Amino acid sequence: MHHHLLSVDSLSRDAIDHLMRVAARMEPIAQRRQVTRVLEGAVLGNLFFEASTRTRVSFNAAFCRLGGSVCDTTGFTFSSMAKGESLYDTSRVMSGYCDAIVMRHPELGSVAEFAAATHVPVINGGDGPGEHPSQALLDFYTIDKEFTRLGKGLAGAHVLMTGDLKYGRTVHSLIKLLSLYDPMRITLVAPPGLEMPGHLIDLVASRGHRIEQHDSLARDYADVDVVYTTRIQKERFTAEMSEGFSLSRDFTVDRAFLDRRCGRDTIVMHPLPRDSRPEANDLDVDLNGDPRLAIFRQTDNGIPVRMAIFATLLEVDGLIEQDLRPVRWFVPPRLGVDDPAL
Repeated sequence: MHHHLLSVDSLSRDAIDHLMRVAARMEPIAQRRQVTRVLEGAVLGNLFFEASTRTRVSFNAAFCRLGGSVCDTTGFTFSSMAKGESLYDTSRVMSGYCDAIVMRHPELGSVAEFAAATHVPVINGGDGPGEHPSQALLDFYTIDKEFTRLGKGLAGAHVLMTGDLKYGRTVHSLIKLLSLYDPMRITLVAPPGLEMPGHLIDLVASRGHRIEQHDSLARDYADVDVVYTTRIQKERFTAEMSEGFSLSRDFTVDRAFLDRRCGRDTIVMHPLPRDSRPEANDLDVDLNGDPRLAIFRQTDNGIPVRMAIFATLLEVDGLIEQDLRPVRWFVPPRLGVDDPAL
C-alpha cells in the first residue's frame, strides 16, 4: 500500500487482501470486546470541507479505537481556505500538527493536490464526483462477509448497481475495486443522463468482466447477488440538469422489487445517506428489519476497515496482537432495535 490512500488505482489485489485480513483482526476491537492503544499519542486531522456525518465520525471512531486522538474541522466557511489560503499551505501547516489526515473536498482532484504537499499519510474521504476508496474497501469487506454467511463466492457473482452512477463516487471506486477480482457480471441501471462514465465501463470490461446496461429496474434480476443503490447527487448537478429533474418510482429499491424481481438471498447495500423523503424515491424504508437489507451491517463494517487502513498506513498492523486488553465498560447488545438475527 502506498504512503497515501487517494484512489483505488493505488491498490493492488494483494494490498486489498492484506487490508481485509487486518480488518478481520480488528473486529473484536470494533465490536467493543477488546481495547488496543497502538496509536496512543498519534493525532488525526479530519478535514471535511463538504458535509458529512457518517464518514467523518467513522474515521474518528476508528482512529480513537486504536488509541489515537482527533482534531476535527467541518465546513469550508470555517476554514482559512475561505480567506484565500491555498491547498498547498493548508497541507503543509496541517502536516506539522498531525500524524495522518483524512480529507473530503467538493472538487475533483483536490485531495491528491493536498496530499502532494505533505509528508504524512493522507486518506481521500471523497473528492467531489471522483472517488471514495475507503468506502469501496468497506463495501467489498461487507460483500465478502455476506457471501461467506450465505455460502457464496465472489467469482461469477452478479452485482447490480443502480441510481446516480455518474456523480456517485462510491460506485466509481467500488467498480474499479471489484474489477481486480475474478470475472463477474455487473449490471448498471441509471436514469437518463446519470449513467456510469464510459472510461470506467471500458476499464472493467477490459479486465474480463461482463457489463450490461439498462434504463429500468423493471426486469428479472433473480440471479443478482448484490443490489447496490445510490442516492441522486443533486448537489453536483448543473443548473440545467436540476431544472425539472425528478427520479421515477421505477428506480426505487423496495420490498416489492426484492420480492418480485430478486432472489431470496439478494443483499441490498447503499453508501448512505439515503434520502428517506417519499418523493426522493431512494432506497425504501419498508425494508427496515428485512435481513436482506445490509446497510447497517455495512456501516458497522466501516470501523474495522478504517482501523485497518490507519494501522497499515502508520505501520502498526503487526502490533495489534501484542496490545490487546478486555473492555471494562458496559457494552450494549450488538443488534439494533430492528436488526434481524442472522
